[in-house]
Amino acid sequence: MTSKMVALWLRMITITIKGISKEAHRELKRRAVTHGRSLNTEAIAVLESSVRSVPVDPQALIARARALRATMKFKVTAAQIDRWKREGR
Repeated sequence: MTSKMVALWLRMITITIKGISKEAHRELKRRAVTHGRSLNTEAIAVLESSVRSVPVDPQALIARARALRATMKFKVTAAQIDRWKREGR
């Protein structure tokens, strides 16, 4: 082990997750397989993604969506959007 690897290992923090539900554990394992990661690496990825997420300003998001809709060359109705969402688009 190189000195650089030792320094990195010494900086790593370990946590234990207790009381996780069977459903959450199963889903985490499924995600790990899907992403080709170990369960531990997937848990780290999920945690890091969660703490790095940016809060969403709903009003700004709505304004941006409305501005985008206004630039479209054809009219899209709320019913069409709902149908597309149900179809998984």
